[in-house]
Amino acid sequence: MNINQNDWTSFSRFFSAEYCQSFLKTCYQKNNIENPEAKSYDNSYSFLYYLEHGQIYYQQAEKAPLILKPILLFYGLVHLIKACILTTDPAYPESTAVLAHGVSTRKRKKQNYLFFQDEVKLQKNGLFPYMSEKMFHMKQLEGEKVVMEDLLQLIPELNELFLLHESKKIFEPLHSVGEQYTLSDTILDSYHMTENRFKEFFTAKMNNNVQFSDKGISFTISENFGVSNVIPLKFHLDEKYWALPLHKNKFSDFPELLIHYLLLYNLSMIARYETEWWSELTKMMPNRDYPFIYSFLQITLKKGPFLIYQYLTKSKT
Repeated sequence: MNINQNDWTSFSRFFSAEYCQSFLKTCYQKNNIENPEAKSYDNSYSFLYYLEHGQIYYQQAEKAPLILKPILLFYGLVHLIKACILTTDPAYPESTAVLAHGVSTRKRKKQNYLFFQDEVKLQKNGLFPYMSEKMFHMKQLEGEKVVMEDLLQLIPELNELFLLHESKKIFEPLHSVGEQYTLSDTILDSYHMTENRFKEFFTAKMNNNVQFSDKGISFTISENFGVSNVIPLKFHLDEKYWALPLHKNKFSDFPELLIHYLLLYNLSMIARYETEWWSELTKMMPNRDYPFIYSFLQITLKKGPFLIYQYLTKSKT
């Protein structure tokens, strides 16, 4: 589970149609897809261009003023996600149904609107349910509503900000010595569980790929697990540690890529259609919404591509 931070230079390996064809062929063979040679040839340039366009969006977002960042970051992430989908579904996009965003939001915000309390609604068709299924083998519930505060509490790099503004800790770091990981027993109070019950719960969440020791909450994890897997642990990119969310909600097991997608989708919609509120937020900074939104946008600028790269390179090299 050793994870190294990467920047865009890591993606340079993909900026070769020849390499992309070889890479996709390997992906298709591992997924037992018919005619991997022909399909990888057909998709090599689409895959390359999705990544290249995504990179350009992110690079422009880094230079852009805050009011434009969510739009550029969202569409940058969308392009990178489409490249990921091509590694598992060579026929993408097979129909127009998968081209929609896959989530919706209330277009007109209520009076005294707060971003923390805003919601997005999961849809039956579109990119979000499609990526959930194709990339993470997850079936989403149509009509499910997701609250922004619940999503923000699943971003480990926001832990310090929650401490400062809310006086609450949202993640418990894992301490590691070699291959052994340890959690403080204070996690038991947060989860309202006994030690044995927590071990059962955590083992199930980790799909039995965790082995606890006899003393305390110490364990080892199978080496084939990483950032892109569907596990409750999240990786803190800046501080380079794994952490467990302290506030369980029904989205705690979402891969972090899905969390970034939902937050960026809503922020990009606000930046496009809620001009008055968005302008007031960025100029007046009236409440806690601003520091959390600003911080998240800075985090996702680096972490979005990082999560994509981890997904592309897990067991595919």
